[in-house]
Formats: sequence, structure tokens, C-alpha cells
Amino acid sequence: MKTAQAPQRSAAAPPPATKGAARPAGHGRADRLRRTLVHNLRAYAFLIGGIVCFAVFSWYPAIRAIIISFQKYIPGSDPEWVGFDNFTAVFHDPEFATAWKNTAMFTVFALVIGFAVPFLMALVLNELRHAKSFFRIVVYLPVMIPPVVSALLWKWFYDPDAGLINEVLRFLHLPTSDWIFSADTALVSLVLVSTWANMGGTVLIYLAALQGIPGELYEAAELDGANIFQRVRHVTIPQTRFVMLMLMLLQIIATMQVFTEPFVITGGGPEASTTTVLYLIYKYAFSYQNFGGACALSAMLLVLLSLFSAVYLWLTRTKD
Repeated sequence: MKTAQAPQRSAAAPPPATKGAARPAGHGRADRLRRTLVHNLRAYAFLIGGIVCFAVFSWYPAIRAIIISFQKYIPGSDPEWVGFDNFTAVFHDPEFATAWKNTAMFTVFALVIGFAVPFLMALVLNELRHAKSFFRIVVYLPVMIPPVVSALLWKWFYDPDAGLINEVLRFLHLPTSDWIFSADTALVSLVLVSTWANMGGTVLIYLAALQGIPGELYEAAELDGANIFQRVRHVTIPQTRFVMLMLMLLQIIATMQVFTEPFVITGGGPEASTTTVLYLIYKYAFSYQNFGGACALSAMLLVLLSLFSAVYLWLTRTKD
């Protein structure tokens, strides 16, 4: 019985093409370049919306404000170039020194009160064993309230006649205060409002930093006989000092731009005791119709905040 034999392939015939056969090196580089280009174009297509928004609503107004700071600008008329006259006029304004002093004092009070309170609250929440999620929500809740609503709520709290705070003090037979209606207490009262409204996010950041501390460090401190205050001093603070420094810089940048509380609650008073730099910029622009002076003051604030921002970026880059 004959068996079927496989047909003989001619020696001169080329071998069949196999999958994955090597292609010319130049062709492979061209494919990689094409894929990289398509990938980058797709990424930039998604980013272009954000880039346009930043250009239109952030970069252009900032550049335009710097240009106007060197001009006598009246809406509806041609601007007149005046050089540094706007800066000189703003610098000699009596409100200029008052606004910067109030802003500096607000920043200092915010660091003393608004920097320590969130850290202490984060320490307490971190030690809780029950209902931890509930208290996190309670602490973060003020952040979700619109700033103007918070300011109006606290304006009623501070009312010397029917306000909640003075009513509680009367019930406890304690002396009441004029709060926002006294030049001695108005600025500190606004700091309390700002601290209450913004500390929720800071507390959560501190909580995340505290939960990242290895438990072995606390166990070793307890074995050495350290009490809770010594553990905080020698373990917690050293382990979270970088986060504390970053939040301090961010808080300085934020508090130097305070506007909502003075605008809504006190109107810059009493006796200009709560007039901040940003509120003075508002007055120059919309009360005095002096847009050149407003932009000049904005440029000064921009330079100062840029220095703090540069320090923040340098520290974060060094940490990375």
C-alpha cells in the first residue's frame, strides 16, 4: 500500500512569510514616532480646554491688570500711560498702611488660631475609637457651606443684642461683647469666622499625615515611659513637620487674600479696623473708580504672594 508523500518544495522558492518577521529599523522608528505623536496630540486635545480657560480667565486678566497699573484707566475712554504714578499715589494713601497692617495682623492671628486648632482637632479625631467617620463629616461640614452664607450666619451670631453668642453669655452670667462692632475685637472675630469655615480641609490633611506615622514609633515611646504630650512632641510633630510647613505657607497665601468676611460682615469697619488689602483693592475699583490704583495695589500683592509661592514650590520640589 502506497503512502502519500508531502509535495517537495522547490529549492529556489522563497520561504513563506512568518508572523513577527523583522522589518527594517527605519520603518520601526517611524511607527514609534507616529504612535508617540498621536498619543501626545490626544493628550493635548484633552488639555486644551483647561489651557484655554486658564489663558482667558487667569493669565490674560493678570497681564491686563499689570498693564493697567501703569495707566490712567477710565472705562469708556482711551487709557493714558502714567508710569509709576499709580503706585506712588497708592503708597501715599493713608488707607494703604492701614490695610497692610490689618492684613498682616489677620495673617498672624490666623496662624495662631487657625493653624493650631485644626492640628489639635486632628489629634483628637485620630485618637477616637468610635464614630470617627461621623465626626469627620461634622468637622468638614462648614467647608461645604458657601462662604457668603457662612459670613451672614456669623454676622447674626455676633449681633450684640439678639446674637447667639451674647445670648449664651447672658445665660451663663458672663460679660458680653460688641464683637464686630468694636475696633478692638472686630479683626479677631473675623479670624474666628475664617477658621471655622476653612479648617475642615486642613483637619483631613492632618489626619492623613497622622495615620501615615508608623505605630512602632508610638509603641517605642510608650515603652520608654513617654506620656501623651511627650509622644506628640517627640513623635507626632517631627513626623508631620513637612506637612505643617506646607499648610502654613498655603495658609499665609490664603489669609493675605481675605475679602469675603470684611466685605459681608463688617464692610471694612469699624474705624477701618478690618480693611484688608483685597478689600482696599475693591474700594479703589468700585467705590473710587480708580482702576489704575486698584491694579497697582494688586500688582504689589501679586509680587508678595509670588515670593511665598516660590518658597512653597521650592520646598515641595526639594521634598520630592
